[in-house]
Amino acid sequence: MRRHHDDEVHELEIHEHDRGLSYDLPVLARRRMIRLMAGVGAGLVPLVGCTADDTSSPSASAAGSAGSASSAECVTVPEETAGPYPGDGSNGVNVLKESGVVRADITRSFGDSAGGTAEGVPLTLTLTVVDAASGCGTPKRGAAVYVWHCDREGGYSLYTEGVTDENYLRGVQETDDRGRVTFTSVFPGCYTGRWPHIHFEVYGSLADATTATAITSTSQLALPKDVCDTVYATEGYESSVDNLGRLSLESDSVFRDGHDQQLAAVKGSVAQGYTATLTIAV
Repeated sequence: MRRHHDDEVHELEIHEHDRGLSYDLPVLARRRMIRLMAGVGAGLVPLVGCTADDTSSPSASAAGSAGSASSAECVTVPEETAGPYPGDGSNGVNVLKESGVVRADITRSFGDSAGGTAEGVPLTLTLTVVDAASGCGTPKRGAAVYVWHCDREGGYSLYTEGVTDENYLRGVQETDDRGRVTFTSVFPGCYTGRWPHIHFEVYGSLADATTATAITSTSQLALPKDVCDTVYATEGYESSVDNLGRLSLESDSVFRDGHDQQLAAVKGSVAQGYTATLTIAV
């Protein structure tokens, strides 16, 4: 059973997850060096979110397709830190080169891992990648998206004590004709110092992703509070209740500078599971 830390230890070890850009500059510097060595050279391409013209709540429903984004306004989403646990080779472990990482169901570990399964409320995540140059109207077919997030106890596979032999809650997919990737996962917990979130990297192709080169953009997806409150009232998420109670999107080290374009549309229930969607443009 994983060891639980008290609040004081959590406060001292916030760095074991991610504390925002200022903390992760050394990590980002290493990432830039890796990209330069891979021949990328150029700066990161801004990530752009497409928000629908209607005024519906972000947690009410998702955009139906990339086509619906053609009438939307493209709004730049901040480039965010990948945190210290990306698993993309820029900070130790490189899971992207392992056979089996290209998959839709990321709840289970794969390959030579311990073979565990992440427990929690079911979550289906769909990201739609579109072309910013076309005003978000053209799907980016053949791009690739790598997603990763913590488990319901706040731990990251490959790095956190107790799950270093696991590689669950990490996976890559190639976008389809509609620019979409869909992952089967579980709702992430809330650990000390960070709002509930999901990390993702966008690559120009699946080949780029699986060789861990030429990252196009890196960002994070935020989850709405009302859904988090509901999920965290269920078994297994007990520590998330207190952690979330100390936070807000406005005070979070990553989302406080503009979370509107990073807040996923989420719907569903604990019994049936949730769906989370976000449209991004590169």
